[in-house]
Amino acid sequence: MSAASPPARTRSPVETMLRDRLAAREALTNADLAWMLRLLAKWRSQMIAGTIVARDGPIVQSGPFAGLVLGPHATEGGHAPRLLGCYEHELHAEIERLAARGFHTVLNIGCAEGYYAIGLARRMPGARVFAHDANPGAQALCRRLAEDNGVADRVAIGGLFRGEDFARFAEADTLLVLDIEGGEDTLLDPAAWPALRRMTVLVECHEMPGADMAGRIAERFASSHRIRRIGHALAAPELPPWLAGLDHLDRLLATWEWRSIPTPWLVMEPA
Repeated sequence: MSAASPPARTRSPVETMLRDRLAAREALTNADLAWMLRLLAKWRSQMIAGTIVARDGPIVQSGPFAGLVLGPHATEGGHAPRLLGCYEHELHAEIERLAARGFHTVLNIGCAEGYYAIGLARRMPGARVFAHDANPGAQALCRRLAEDNGVADRVAIGGLFRGEDFARFAEADTLLVLDIEGGEDTLLDPAAWPALRRMTVLVECHEMPGADMAGRIAERFASSHRIRRIGHALAAPELPPWLAGLDHLDRLLATWEWRSIPTPWLVMEPA
């Protein structure tokens, strides 16, 4: 009687994608290699995030949102830097300053899983938070995050936000936090939506080829707001001891936010 055959190994989705790419090419181009590198880097980043959760829990460890209980993954960008608390560290001083200001209302458009919406709800206990995202899955994750962090009674979650909806916030002292992957070019128009002239705005600008998105938006608000532009910088956060002991590449990937191009921010406050 012959020995039983070992069970067939199941390929991971990453392995399948790599094998399919290799099978479709007689020779790999630089673009192919760059795509593969990015895919593998994301895979390794996700493994590191899983290890952080397993060892330290799904809790933001530092930064302005320290103590925030996170969900199992991020809908956009790296999860590991969120867990470590170094995600978008360039904004930390602004977040601290704006949170201390004490707005009546926070409007977060493009809320994703709720990192900013729920983080700000925790930091600003007197504020009402309105979190919007066109993705139903992101809405569900944000709702769960609000419940897990005990702020669901102050967070209203909605879908697609349109320019005419700004009028609902015309009379409130509102902080607008916006990250909508290029849609800011259409939505941030104070000539069309006058309520924007009274809002404090923190927006991530997704630059398009041949277009200065940040410059174009800043020009629209120049007559009504004080404007600062914040660029990206490499982070050197203090890592947990166990993570600081890993090799250099893993430490880099633990702080990588998955960006492919620079996306500067504008902080615009009514003059």
